[in-house]
Amino acid sequence: MSVDIVRAWVRGWAVSRDTQPPVEEFWGLRVDVGLPGHLVRHILPDASPAVLRHLAGTLDTPGTWLKVCAPAEQVTPSLTPAWAVQQPEFMMTAPLRRTRATAPDGYTLAVIQRGQVVTARLLTADGEMAARGQIALTGATGVVDKVETAAAHRRRGLGSVVMTALSTAAAERGATTGVLLATADGKALYTTLGWQQHTVVTPAVVAT
Repeated sequence: MSVDIVRAWVRGWAVSRDTQPPVEEFWGLRVDVGLPGHLVRHILPDASPAVLRHLAGTLDTPGTWLKVCAPAEQVTPSLTPAWAVQQPEFMMTAPLRRTRATAPDGYTLAVIQRGQVVTARLLTADGEMAARGQIALTGATGVVDKVETAAAHRRRGLGSVVMTALSTAAAERGATTGVLLATADGKALYTTLGWQQHTVVTPAVVAT
């Protein structure tokens, strides 16, 4: 596993979510998010059990998250009962290429850039948001984030159109490698689009 990929994802995620820049810690990176239920996240690219036990025993504020680049069976034994392990996530990468993104009949594709973030939206004729996603540009890396399709518009290939639009927009702006963090459901879509798993990520949070 390349630690550089993980670090690139953290930097891009912070840009996408408009948080403070990541802070280097001896275990990895810290992002101060400041939201209810999500105050801070600690990203551990390569954590030993000793480091995990140290963090789990000293971090006790509700809304504190760990994102550990390891499967749950390697993470859970080092956590205290205060931590709730969440469903696994999957960090994935893919080359970013220019490909024409075509909106299906009945939809309009809009691609807008604000600062370092490019957003792609598929809208219905009534202006309803059917699908969306965004990509944060940090040099050669584009970090895909907040990809979603409204329930009434699923199974129509809209997610693929959004991903193609984001990849194209990022490539046109000089990015060459895409990184994202997928749920199990999202992983299935991204795999069909050529994305490859980089590492499994185990999230855990101090519950309220």
